[in-house]
Amino acid sequence: MGKVFTQASVSLDGYISGPGQSGFDRLFAWCTAGPVATPTTDPDRLTYRTSETTARYLCELQERIGACVVGRKQFDLTAGWAGRHPSGVPVFVVTHRPPPPGWDAAAPFTFVTDGVANAIALAREAAGQRDVGVGPGGTVADALRAGLLDELRMDVVPVVLGGGTPMLSGLDGAAPIGFEQAEVVEGIGVTHLTYRRAV
Repeated sequence: MGKVFTQASVSLDGYISGPGQSGFDRLFAWCTAGPVATPTTDPDRLTYRTSETTARYLCELQERIGACVVGRKQFDLTAGWAGRHPSGVPVFVVTHRPPPPGWDAAAPFTFVTDGVANAIALAREAAGQRDVGVGPGGTVADALRAGLLDELRMDVVPVVLGGGTPMLSGLDGAAPIGFEQAEVVEGIGVTHLTYRRAV
């Protein structure tokens, strides 16, 4: 069985978005800052252009991922990726609301109403031996509290946003949670940090 991980672009002060859902241009500038093209499963919509080291990092992630778990907020912010996640894998949306009106029932998205733990269990089954990616925000906090997150990947961008949505919050009573540094990858305008859950 694969790992359960999260990955997010994060500011130096720990935010995955700035005040009022701002700052994405700065947080994701590294995705188009280099000469090496790394296509996703939908290259017309998203092809990364990064350094060679970042391209290797992204290729490894794309090869490993077999399913995603996201919260409803991320699903809504991305408009459900128009029915297809950039990784081309099944997506499990943790929500208390029905799919949006007109949503294509054939899209590989499952709306899970009984919590993150069940969404991760379903995603693991769908992923087989591959990894499960958990979207940032409250979904990650729930996975951490439940002891279900194996790996934390932070794409640290050299900008201070001064507020907004923190990468990790809502961990009252669950912290501290120990991690060990596993990898540091230097890119253009980003440092990719990987931490594994301490045993």
